[in-house]
Amino acid sequence: MTTSNPITTPFAHHSTAMDVIQGVDLVGRRAVVTGGSSGIGVETARALASAGAEVTLAVRNTDAGRKAADDITGTTGNDRILVAPLDLADQGSVADFVANWDGPLHILVNNAGIMAAPLSRTPQGWEMQFATNHLGHFALATGLRRALAAAGGARIASVSSAAHLRSAVVFEDIQFDRREYDPWQAYGQSKTANVLFAVDATRRWADDGIFTNSLMPGAIRTNLQRFVSDEELDRMRAGNAAAWKTVEQGAATSVLVAASPLLDGVGGRYFEDCRQAAPAQPGGRTGVADYALDPEAAERLWEVSETLLKS
Repeated sequence: MTTSNPITTPFAHHSTAMDVIQGVDLVGRRAVVTGGSSGIGVETARALASAGAEVTLAVRNTDAGRKAADDITGTTGNDRILVAPLDLADQGSVADFVANWDGPLHILVNNAGIMAAPLSRTPQGWEMQFATNHLGHFALATGLRRALAAAGGARIASVSSAAHLRSAVVFEDIQFDRREYDPWQAYGQSKTANVLFAVDATRRWADDGIFTNSLMPGAIRTNLQRFVSDEELDRMRAGNAAAWKTVEQGAATSVLVAASPLLDGVGGRYFEDCRQAAPAQPGGRTGVADYALDPEAAERLWEVSETLLKS
């Protein structure tokens, strides 16, 4: 894992996905974007498609996925936009997606997720935000490892959030079996897991040419906030109105991590506003928490995740 010399780029808070992808050639490369039918997912997919990539939208609602694919083709001229069913909370669905994938995979954007949802559980008893945001993507990435290795230089973009500052992974009670459930703490835990995944995936897979970074897309109003009341969103906006982005701006850091040659050979880092994030400061809303980059916690989470998926 590369850990020195924080990375800066010509891009910043107001840059868009199309700004970042300009001049990048992805012809002959294949990408998967989870949650690619709406929000920053569709704009991430659009940018990758505009550079010539074959893009698979991995989505729960395939009707919405086909509409998004048609829209992307209409705006980019790229007709190599595919749609495949994927429900990250359903390990059977993840297994089917992996089984149906054939050939190399150059870019995997782990974008889909749920935010601040009321307590619910999968049939295995897993808390839904952890199961969807982390375990589903973990199973997808590990299942596609051979395809990623076959690409000869693959990227994984793990979409996290500044909400990771709300909670480390609480290994003693990940599933909220004993502690009182708090939707934002559960979301924060799952977003920390996204960062830790990038750390350990790079450690384990860099020799296969697979590099994984995590990122904070920014504050964007999308379907992700369907469980967040308008009143709470207003309070969030009032706290830092200037930080909010359009969906095109929100997708910029995802595209940087997924496809920019500026990050060739870089892994295990956390990006925000198209640059490597600084260490978080107490009480702040930006930067990355030390616990999210802790290699021992990252390895422990990997082992716990493998155990859960085998149970």
